[in-house]
Amino acid sequence: MVATNLLSLYHLSSNLQSPLTATSQPVPDHLLRQLNTIRATINHLTRHQPSSSATTDTDESKPTIPPDLLLYASLSPIASACNNHPDLLHKYMTYTPYSACPPDSDLAESLILRGCHPLPRRRCFSKTPSKPPSSLPHSNVLWGKYSCKSFACLAKENPNLGFDLGTEISKFMTYKTELDLPIPQLIQISKTASSPIRLGIDVGGGTGTFAARMKQYNVTVVTTTMNFNVPNSEVVAMRGLVPLHAPLQQRLPVFDGVLDLVRCGRAVNRWIPLAAMEFLLYDVDRVLRSGGYLWIDHFFSKGADLSKVYGPLIGKLGYKKVKWAVANKTDSSGLKNGEVYLTALLQKPLFRSGL
Repeated sequence: MVATNLLSLYHLSSNLQSPLTATSQPVPDHLLRQLNTIRATINHLTRHQPSSSATTDTDESKPTIPPDLLLYASLSPIASACNNHPDLLHKYMTYTPYSACPPDSDLAESLILRGCHPLPRRRCFSKTPSKPPSSLPHSNVLWGKYSCKSFACLAKENPNLGFDLGTEISKFMTYKTELDLPIPQLIQISKTASSPIRLGIDVGGGTGTFAARMKQYNVTVVTTTMNFNVPNSEVVAMRGLVPLHAPLQQRLPVFDGVLDLVRCGRAVNRWIPLAAMEFLLYDVDRVLRSGGYLWIDHFFSKGADLSKVYGPLIGKLGYKKVKWAVANKTDSSGLKNGEVYLTALLQKPLFRSGL
């Protein structure tokens, strides 16, 4: 009815504004103003409302939106990047409520890596191992979604993945090359500087070995990690630690100026787009308290890029260089591409001029 009345008034305004005949009566100015307002409103609605035929064609081509996605969207905002991948998002949200969740952790990570994070919540039951976690027993992981079906397989396939606790126990504790920074030395540095380390984040921390070693020194470290076809998150949790299922491009989920330490391990390297690297560094600065530490551990890049690109980028932070060690990357890729490693311990200034 409202639409009909608006259209009637619209046409009336058209007739009223046509050239007046000799017998026409003048139209009051206030009525003309009201009719012009109605005309503008209808024009605005017309521009934003597609025609019925266009709407029909579009509706027929659009996939059906899962009901639970519509329900959740009415309760909480969904990351805008999710809308860029409707096929993956609709697949993720297509499930039977109040029953078992689909075994789709790979799909979830695909969405997260595309910027769809945090993921929408779902009303279903995730399958979990039946036994309480303890150490690294085989039964504490649902192996069906992984190519390897045991920790022994993972350790044999790649000893550097962090699944052989026999070799992991010595990591971060000894000094072998100038690129190493043993934890006892790190703790001593912080004590000498009267800047104690109590709380930190390990960015891209794999299976959580750094957090496990820091726990021995009464330091709480949470680990950001993705699985990438290996059970990183599960192993971090089995060790009594906190795994944050978060990609490198996500804003660190902590408040400003609350951390004493942020470590960026080998997951942070030259393969990250330069702009993403810059945003990461400034987000680290956001969460670090004054006097806090940024540890860049075995960052690799081409030697020329370190001096011309990454070194100046890191230098923009204005941090004190407590340690800055560079050495050649001697594996086949490093020799082929002229790559080097950088290990740096940087301290955030207590004060910044102009801030």
